[in-house]
Amino acid sequence: MSTPNHATPLVALSGVVLDLETTGLDARSARVVQIGAVRIVNGRIAEEAKLDRLVNPGVPIPATASAVHGITSGEVKEAPTFAEVASEIETFIGDTIVIGHAVAYDIEVLKHEYALAKRPWRPVRSLCVRNLARLAAPTLADYSIEHLCQWLGVPMVGRHTALGDAETTAQLFLALIPLLRERGIRTLAEAEAACRAIAENDALARRGLVVPDEQRDLQPLKILGGFDSFPFCHRVRDVMSTPPLFADCQTTVKDGIRLLLEKKVSSVYIRSDSGEVGIVTERDLLRAIDTYGEVAFATPLAAIMSQPLQSVPEDAFVYRAIGRLDRIGFRHLGVKDAHGNIVGALTTRNLLRHRATDAIVLGDEVASAANSAELGAAWAKLPLVAGSLLGEDVDPRTISAVISSEIRGITSRAAELAEAKLMAEGRGAAPCPYAVLVLGSAGRGESLLAADQDNAIVYLEGAEGGPEDRWFEALGIEMCQILHEVGIPLCKGGVMAKNRTWRMSLSDWKATIDGWVLRQRPEDLLNVDIFFDCIAVHGDISLAEEIWNYAYTRGHEAPDFLKLMTEVARQRSPAFTIFGNIRVDEKGRIDLKKAGLMPIFTSARVLSIRHDVRAHSTPDRLRGVAARGIGSEQEIEEIIDAHRVILGAMLKQQLADAESGTPLSSRVDPGRLAKVDKRKLANALGKVDAIIDLVSEGRF
Repeated sequence: MSTPNHATPLVALSGVVLDLETTGLDARSARVVQIGAVRIVNGRIAEEAKLDRLVNPGVPIPATASAVHGITSGEVKEAPTFAEVASEIETFIGDTIVIGHAVAYDIEVLKHEYALAKRPWRPVRSLCVRNLARLAAPTLADYSIEHLCQWLGVPMVGRHTALGDAETTAQLFLALIPLLRERGIRTLAEAEAACRAIAENDALARRGLVVPDEQRDLQPLKILGGFDSFPFCHRVRDVMSTPPLFADCQTTVKDGIRLLLEKKVSSVYIRSDSGEVGIVTERDLLRAIDTYGEVAFATPLAAIMSQPLQSVPEDAFVYRAIGRLDRIGFRHLGVKDAHGNIVGALTTRNLLRHRATDAIVLGDEVASAANSAELGAAWAKLPLVAGSLLGEDVDPRTISAVISSEIRGITSRAAELAEAKLMAEGRGAAPCPYAVLVLGSAGRGESLLAADQDNAIVYLEGAEGGPEDRWFEALGIEMCQILHEVGIPLCKGGVMAKNRTWRMSLSDWKATIDGWVLRQRPEDLLNVDIFFDCIAVHGDISLAEEIWNYAYTRGHEAPDFLKLMTEVARQRSPAFTIFGNIRVDEKGRIDLKKAGLMPIFTSARVLSIRHDVRAHSTPDRLRGVAARGIGSEQEIEEIIDAHRVILGAMLKQQLADAESGTPLSSRVDPGRLAKVDKRKLANALGKVDAIIDLVSEGRF
């Protein structure tokens, strides 16, 4: 099993649930008489992976202990000693998380046994189900296994046998996950931090000393060794072969070979009579000749082509293409533009120098994920990748684009899984063409690790409350729940496709947009502006493009609407004290989203609508505005650089918070920054006034 990752959502956690039966209740002297353990893999109990061993403690088992677990000295007389089974335990647990009910007791007993066996003890990460239950239900009267089973409706299995209690505890842990999620405890690190806080409070309440937690000394993986940043910094369009080579479906194998030799390529695309595109590679040609001999030379390429064509979007990052090739075991991929047209070819030859590194940890897991747990496991890799890219001095905007790419991919896969569930429930397929949109920061390609959901659905036709809307409502509810379980929480502002406000037919969306331009107060535009950041991630892209362009056109043509949006853009939390220092709250933090990032991206959005610059990202919008003669080029580039610095400061803080189990947010502690970085942040915050001035009406 893999080493635990602090960012892993509990729903995707893999670990070992452990229980011991012992000779007594004092961990300083108790000896092990039975060991039971089960594995949890991606949020489910692995029935095939269990450990159940009797152990000879080397001392008589007291009658009081036997009365509880039923194990007598006679039953363990021929059993192995702990020293003899220790290696088996270590192999079973590996480097993963250990889960148990009152697990601190079991770990202390194990440490005692290791000392007696003269074996080196290696600290383990652990989660206590009893404490997790206290977090999920603070007012519960009793947190024993019996009462937790009764409360959660979990059947007890073999009470007071090590394996039975381990299996029961595993079921309790899984039942607690959704309850913990609703209390803001989603990841392994957050659960660990919350459990530590409980332990410290208990110790203080007893007026005892707070014992340092050995888990604090564990060093989670921060930087991936041998990390190659190229696949995360370049798009498929940067490495693909273009233009794509097409041949008529009646072209023979002989002519196909000549064509590949002339063009010096390894594959050719074939468009069938039905309009579908297939591919013939040099290996396909050799295989045909080997199979059919000379007859193969006269065979049409359409007879040996591979369909359907495996492809990747041209704007996908290279790491995603590598992951796709690895998963499907192919050597060639088609490259498509946003409208599904073939625009290039990608082969392992294009990617050869990027395949040697084992640090391509974000592969094609999202596209192949079968459930929320597997999606969550993929999402949990992002902090490792982000930290490694920062270590390579990669631009924070590139890192945020990678994070945004994963949010888009996960949202798309969540929609596919939701569709499959509706089909399985007998609700049928989508009643009409539709598109799932991602809005806000992920739409702009500027998300960080603290992102929540911002999504919408547009469908071709159907009235509110009608059969189409009811189907898409069910889809939206299921999709948003999957994302919530994965680790992308529900939007506090309600910007989600499960809500009618963000789920409409094409005509209703246009009517809604028409209503936006008639708003009278800036506060009436709450959440409206992020719609202009929307991008399709699933379904019929043309629907998304139609309403996005419609919104831009209507907004561009409505001066009063632009004035209201300008007022929204000008709102900013103060960034400095009267003495010129960065203003922080009582916890020593500043909300960099409100004080810096939001004024920049909101102003860039307003300027792009006002001057009809149809772009998504903040830098592209600002440079597009500059190309129209708005602001000086130097001024614009300084604002864009301020955007980079602020994003970087937020990302670094979120990585530190994710590791410590602190809930992720846009709040940053300037005190943790080096002097030079703090100075850069202060300069960047100072540039915000320039963008506010630029968007203000007085400049036009």
